[in-house]
Amino acid sequence: MKKISTRDKLIHAMADALQRKGLHGVGLNELLDIAGAPKGSLYHHFPGGKSELAVAAIDHISRTIDSLFAQLFSQRSDPLKAMHHWLQGALQQLENSQFERGCPLATIALESGPEDVEIRAALQRSFTAVRQALSQQLHAYGYPSEQADNLAALFVALYEGGLLQARVAGSSEPLKRAATALFNLTREQLPGGVRP
Repeated sequence: MKKISTRDKLIHAMADALQRKGLHGVGLNELLDIAGAPKGSLYHHFPGGKSELAVAAIDHISRTIDSLFAQLFSQRSDPLKAMHHWLQGALQQLENSQFERGCPLATIALESGPEDVEIRAALQRSFTAVRQALSQQLHAYGYPSEQADNLAALFVALYEGGLLQARVAGSSEPLKRAATALFNLTREQLPGGVRP
């Protein structure tokens, strides 16, 4: 089994912390403890400090989401079923964590300000990659390109907004209701009127 590098341990620790607490909710000592990394290792691997580590974690999260999408869509011929499965997994994780674990991208996006140029650029890359992955799958299924782009943007917005509301409410109901409405709408928009 391959040994995980200290750098990767720090990235994984930050990705976990972003999902639970956001960027400002976790301190450097806590990150080092979670990673099991010695003091000084953070600035050795990330001279830009916590912000540089956050960008690396965002990029890691984006790659993880890309891998998840590739797996979900390769196992299901219907992209709506793959998207539904993704939402079900997010809901399960949210409920299992007592509504602590939301989307790490949204959590840090809400905290970032105009001065967080690198963080916002990483977030923009990640959100764009998610929308493009969904759009490509919808287009391959038969949706026209513009419609696929629009539905992918709607799905990501619904996911982020529904997850945020569910965390605040301590209930999965807001995301479930929004998802039901979205899937009904999306099925009505299917090319050729085909219903899955």
